[in-house]
Amino acid sequence: MSNPAFTISCFKMASKKVLIVYAHQSSGSFNSAAKDAAVEVLTAKGCTVEVSDLYAMKFKATATAEDITGKVKNVDHFCYGEETKLAWEAGKLTADITEEQRKLTEADLVIFQVEPELVCFCFVKPCLCYELTLSPTAQFPMYWFTVPAIMKGWMDRVLTLGFAFTHEKRYSQGIFKDKKAMLSFTTGSQESMFSANGINGDMNVTLWPLQNGILHYCGFQVLAPQIFWAPSHVPSEARGTMLEGWRTRMQGLLGENPLAFTPLDCFDGEKGYQLKPEVHEKHAAKEFGLTVGTHLGKALPPNNQMKAGV
Repeated sequence: MSNPAFTISCFKMASKKVLIVYAHQSSGSFNSAAKDAAVEVLTAKGCTVEVSDLYAMKFKATATAEDITGKVKNVDHFCYGEETKLAWEAGKLTADITEEQRKLTEADLVIFQVEPELVCFCFVKPCLCYELTLSPTAQFPMYWFTVPAIMKGWMDRVLTLGFAFTHEKRYSQGIFKDKKAMLSFTTGSQESMFSANGINGDMNVTLWPLQNGILHYCGFQVLAPQIFWAPSHVPSEARGTMLEGWRTRMQGLLGENPLAFTPLDCFDGEKGYQLKPEVHEKHAAKEFGLTVGTHLGKALPPNNQMKAGV
């Protein structure tokens, strides 16, 4: 595992409550510096910022029947999704889950900052600590090209069926469609390693499961990710420059346009949610596919998961 930092930010344009979901164990890490920078800048802009420090909270990472208080409906064939939906409706989820759901509901902006490697997705020799003498910011590192287990556990347990999504309310018609979300993370690998010709593969492909399969699935408008490339392998001055760039971006973050995803109504629900023929026809002569995932067998649209407007 490598040590990148990851931040997911979700916000509603009209409000100024910010929830930072933070997952890094070291207060001296670059991820911590990024988290602190976010808290400082957003607070200065008039936001009310709340931080869920998952390691400090000893947040439970596994999604189990213990997440439900009282009896479950089907003991012999326990289905986590269905059982937690019923528990959510009945107010029988455990206190740690309901507290995080409260925070998410009230937040206009949610930033997930973890310590994974890559998505932070990066894979080089793991380096779990980024020593800095700079003020901290919110982030998280990526482990094995995804978020750390404790952050994934937060997503599994907090984004429950009914509360965060339903069969009818997902993707562009999702429950959180009026909120924005973003990933902000560090990598352990150089940027060139996450290119179309790089050994780790295209970062756009790496980001698709998180940004489309989790954030956009729940309806969030997903902002372009903030990626800090290999901060543990550059001089302290370069790390300082990275943080200043993050501070500058946050000044106008709420006004940014989201990444492009194909709307739900472009797919035919009666035919296995395949792209409708008229949509397919419209893009038949184009050089690139619609998105990283819905690529139509064509070349992937450049930077589809990394820059808005492409």
